[in-house]
Amino acid sequence: MKAKTRLLAKQSRIYRKLHRFIAVPFVLFMFLLGVTGLLLTWKEQLQFKPKTQTAVLNNKHLISLDKITKNAINHIEALNLNSEINRVDYRPNKGVVKVRFENHFTELQIDCYTGQVVSEKQRTADIIEMIHDGSILDYLFKNKSTPIKLFYSSVTSLALILLSFSGFWLWLKPRQIKKIKS
Repeated sequence: MKAKTRLLAKQSRIYRKLHRFIAVPFVLFMFLLGVTGLLLTWKEQLQFKPKTQTAVLNNKHLISLDKITKNAINHIEALNLNSEINRVDYRPNKGVVKVRFENHFTELQIDCYTGQVVSEKQRTADIIEMIHDGSILDYLFKNKSTPIKLFYSSVTSLALILLSFSGFWLWLKPRQIKKIKS
């Protein structure tokens, strides 16, 4: 009985050291994951994403996507920002096109019928998401692939898995020892 208790206590010490060995270097990353994950969960309520505008649907014809992108580029160049488009989110049922840019976090919403810019906002949720998954460093270093994101996400995920595993054993071992002693 005493030998089994000693073995469980020894295993518990090993898991405690493993837990500490993993937790200390990764505490900042886990904190960032937790905070950014929470912010992303609440991004709608905290208004980190620009609200989609709605155009008045008045039976006009939709203008061409080419004209919409030209208007977006002209508008963004007038703000002295890079005009390289990342994506165009076409929403004809709302009468709006969202245009996002490659080298900054500006989103323009453009009326599909008139071509007028109806909203110009920063996409804070995108910045938070990039911090969350580590791609912010690839963005800042202008990596076309995502080596930092892959490394950061893989290492942090493995650390969280190991911490979950060792944390479970740190919870279980004292209960096993207590059960043997009683």
